[in-house]
Amino acid sequence: MSREMRGMNFRTRFTELVGIDYPIVQGGMMWVGRAELAAAVSNAGGLGILTALTQPTPDALRQEIERCRGMTGKPFGVNLTILPSVKPPPYAEYRRAIIDSGVKIVETAGHNPREHVEEFKAHGIKVIHKCTAVRHALSAERLGVDAISIDGFECAGHPGEDDIPGLILIPAAADRVKIPMIASGGFGDGRGLVAALALGAEGINMGTRFCATVEAPIHPAVKQLLVDNDERGTNLIFRAFKNTARVARNSVSEQVVEILKRPGAKFEDVAHLVKGAQGRVALDSGDLDAGLIWAGQVQGLIHDIPTVAELIGRIMGEARDIIRGRLAGCLG
Repeated sequence: MSREMRGMNFRTRFTELVGIDYPIVQGGMMWVGRAELAAAVSNAGGLGILTALTQPTPDALRQEIERCRGMTGKPFGVNLTILPSVKPPPYAEYRRAIIDSGVKIVETAGHNPREHVEEFKAHGIKVIHKCTAVRHALSAERLGVDAISIDGFECAGHPGEDDIPGLILIPAAADRVKIPMIASGGFGDGRGLVAALALGAEGINMGTRFCATVEAPIHPAVKQLLVDNDERGTNLIFRAFKNTARVARNSVSEQVVEILKRPGAKFEDVAHLVKGAQGRVALDSGDLDAGLIWAGQVQGLIHDIPTVAELIGRIMGEARDIIRGRLAGCLG
């Protein structure tokens, strides 16, 4: 990163809260949020995030945290996503692994985080809670989280059931949320960062864009899929079950869409297609038809596969040029 970039003043309440140089966070993505990527983001001045449940056991998470710590001396966090399940993972044990490992920043997501938030806060850990609605952000704020990541309809993963895009959701949340807030869903360049700041956020969270980087621990064929797809290259699935998910358009997600169009279709009809393990096969092997690949509409803004440092440097340079150049010129 250039001397000019290092000298840029881009402080926000969020960068001050977590101790990073630039208001850019790497989303905690299943199978992708590993030490290689998280450390690269943190070393480049952003906030890298490990994904707790990517690791098969709490002890494996402890080892991954130490591996990440060996790669970076900068702040990084751990994502813990709480989802309803017939056989839930041992969340309390994963939480204990995070606490025992001395992690200082946690991103929570999912349902009923109270127990986890209270325990993390009791150990002096800063908690960022990801949510998809203003009402959920306000509930998390009342729980005592330190920051909100507000996730618009453009995002990969679970965008909620309200279908509110970031252009509305971010300022609607900023009008009511008092703690620092970062914006998620649809961000991939400096234009998005400037827009998020203008809308009231104090940083951005990127998932899909970081998947298309050199350090992302996924197969090059998957990265190229994200480059080749455009903004139309996603499918929404599970709408009928009120658990909407946005995934990349491939043969598997197309099959899921067609099956769930049938009258009386049930989750069991597509369960064999949507197993998380199959998605991991796709990411690891590059077989794009092996399972679901989670990706957002930001695919339309992804045109290359840079290193993480190149990407963050580019975003910050673009943001600087927009603020000092085109926007400043509008005032003249």
